[in-house]
Amino acid sequence: MQKDSLVFDLIKKELDRQRNGIELIASENFTSYQVLQAMGTCPTNKYAEGYPGKRYYGGCEVVDEIENLAIDRLKQVFKCSWANVQPHSGAQANGAVFLAVMKPGEKFMGLDLSMGGHLTHGSPANFSGKTYEAIHYGVTKEGFVDYDQIEAKAKEEKPKMIICGASAYSRDWDYQRIRAIADEIGAIVFADIAHPAGLIATGLLNDPFEYCHIVSSTTHKTLRGPRGGIIMLRNDFENPWGIKDPKGNTRMMSQLLDLAVFPGSQGGPLEHVIAAKAVAFGEILSEDFKSYGKQVIANAQAMATSFVNRGYNLISDGTDNHLMLIDLRNKNLTGKKAQETLDKAHITLNKNAVPFDDKSPFVTSGIRVGVPAITTRGMKETDMEPVVEMIDKVLMNADDEAIIGNVRGDVKELMKQFPLYPELD
Repeated sequence: MQKDSLVFDLIKKELDRQRNGIELIASENFTSYQVLQAMGTCPTNKYAEGYPGKRYYGGCEVVDEIENLAIDRLKQVFKCSWANVQPHSGAQANGAVFLAVMKPGEKFMGLDLSMGGHLTHGSPANFSGKTYEAIHYGVTKEGFVDYDQIEAKAKEEKPKMIICGASAYSRDWDYQRIRAIADEIGAIVFADIAHPAGLIATGLLNDPFEYCHIVSSTTHKTLRGPRGGIIMLRNDFENPWGIKDPKGNTRMMSQLLDLAVFPGSQGGPLEHVIAAKAVAFGEILSEDFKSYGKQVIANAQAMATSFVNRGYNLISDGTDNHLMLIDLRNKNLTGKKAQETLDKAHITLNKNAVPFDDKSPFVTSGIRVGVPAITTRGMKETDMEPVVEMIDKVLMNADDEAIIGNVRGDVKELMKQFPLYPELD
């Protein structure tokens, strides 16, 4: 068969882009080479609707072993008793949680998208906001989650579920307080830890499993695995909310969640991706990954300090995790302008709304900056200052193509020191 040079040339082009640029998108990372290898393997050919030992097709004995290995390793990572590794994405994992515990029109509470929340936490453009009644909480003027507001709104609105978690929030969470609020009104606590999961897995941030009934995550971002989703329970339980399965039977929470993933919201699992998840979970259990988590936080805090020293306004004045949110209004720049200008210098990040933003979501007043990917490539705290210096140089000369071009050259030279996938040469 003739090689499809059009596609493979584009893949090579994307590899060159990743190698030659500074990747600062907080939700991106670089998998290990063996995770890449696992994703491009023959389990992609196998249909395996159902769960290990209970498939709808024959010939699943090997993929059963692969999926069971992924489940067992994930349970070790988070010290939990049950896990589902089939969701194709974090959004689908969250969708399954809703399907398992909520009826259409029922009320839940999540962090407002404009304050750092995720689309699936109640955005009116998303299934979560269209199918259910979303009540939102926000952050204080200092940029911290407003727990007093959560408590007041929860008592007034009595949502069935409270979601804790965010897409653009740089601080740790007080899961214990949220659980105490939820217990007062009999609500479910659902933690979406897609962003800080790798830092939670290594014990560097608060443990949501101690206080949250259900936990979901993506498997990329700080977990450094393939793109996908997972759902977990520290301990399985008979749900006290009287939630029943589609046939009207009372089930354990793990059974409700399994049914919500398949057949509730998706068909055949991607067994080649599950194989790659199993590889990544094995890597997370290593001492090397614990060191990686510590370096992520050290790099983020060093970068935050460097931005503050240059007069940038960081929401909440710093970070506890892998990212920071920067309000650019005092620099007379929009997030859109910053993102597009930095792209020209091969520095990649994303525009992002900031709390109490006065600009549209398509323009925004801020940028979100994250360090998981550059930490994977080997950067340390001392490398953060030159990176911020280049960012500042581009932003302060946003219309000077010569300066931007010079920085682009500097970026390429810097990243040669941190090789990416030499195995692909």
